[in-house]
Amino acid sequence: MSLSIIEIIFQGGFILNRYSKLLGVIIGFILAFTYVFSNASVSANGQGAERFDYLIGFNNDVNENVVKQAGGEVLHEYKYMPVLHVKIPEKAAKALEKNPNIDYVEKDEEVTTSQTVPWGIDHINAPTVHSWGNKGTGVKVAVLDTGIATHEDLRISGGVSYISSEPSYQDYNGHGTHVAGTVAALDNSYGVIGVAPSIDLYAVKVLDRNGGGSHSSIAKGIEWSVTNNMDIVNMSLGGPTGSSTLSQAANYANNQGLLLIAAAGNTGTAGISYPARYSSVMAVGAVDSNNNRASFSTYGNELEIMAPGVSVLSTYTSNRYVELNGTSMASPHVAGVAALVKSEYPWASNAQIRQRLTDTATSLGHSYYYGSGLVNASHAAY
Repeated sequence: MSLSIIEIIFQGGFILNRYSKLLGVIIGFILAFTYVFSNASVSANGQGAERFDYLIGFNNDVNENVVKQAGGEVLHEYKYMPVLHVKIPEKAAKALEKNPNIDYVEKDEEVTTSQTVPWGIDHINAPTVHSWGNKGTGVKVAVLDTGIATHEDLRISGGVSYISSEPSYQDYNGHGTHVAGTVAALDNSYGVIGVAPSIDLYAVKVLDRNGGGSHSSIAKGIEWSVTNNMDIVNMSLGGPTGSSTLSQAANYANNQGLLLIAAAGNTGTAGISYPARYSSVMAVGAVDSNNNRASFSTYGNELEIMAPGVSVLSTYTSNRYVELNGTSMASPHVAGVAALVKSEYPWASNAQIRQRLTDTATSLGHSYYYGSGLVNASHAAY
């Protein structure tokens, strides 16, 4: 089958990127080996003993000379306590413990962050993509939902509300904030991390504090996304009936280059919800940690891809973190992976990214129940 020039360029881009990553791994190995070799410091007395970082606390006045005489190096003297950060051989450190003027000698142990990686983020291999330096920078993602609450683990770039009784895009329900965290919770020292923590996140309120909305509000949110040059739109919402207006809005956005992603539904039966059912929208189903289709996950011919949707931990109102279930929780995993692909290949169209997501998904079973399979970030964004 012949390929268009665009398809050849797109596939070629993936191939070139693969070789560049391989070269980066080789260079990284060389640099890592050089670092390990050069980091084995020798002591001042020329004995070649490896030196380690220690913190030395003095009873009274700090005495740098005792460190230097022991073959150590002073890295830092604290201003408000009689403590030195030093690099010194282990045997010398043990000897200094006997010095009556020294209160303690302790190794400068490493500490790690208290950030949690939700199982779903790890399950779709997003941390692997993060390790390559890709966290979604430069990609604009709109979350059409109940809004997004101010949260220490989220950075909201802007937004709008189409709920007349709630003029602010602040979330008074929690659903939209939870969805937003799965897409984009920040890579920091606390809370959780999202699939694409460096994206530009936008809150588009189309559902009220009770989780209710309308075809008109969703269509307005899609229209806003086109006007404001969003790359990806996540819609963790749906209903049993369609709308000509909603269909037109989705089709127009798709034709304008936006990738629309939506929850398949939580009926546990056949019949994908709208707008996920439209051909211009990716329909996302939910799996558990064992890759079983969640009992509530709606299935059907329009189902396109699967993602984690059971016991998903994410951000919530009042700076909280909670676990929720639903295809609403699965959809933002896919939106986040789409953002990683867009960040890696900014020239790629929405159709190409969509195809990439399905082509690289991990097959789980019959497409009627699993679509193309589980979204796989490390394959899609490679």
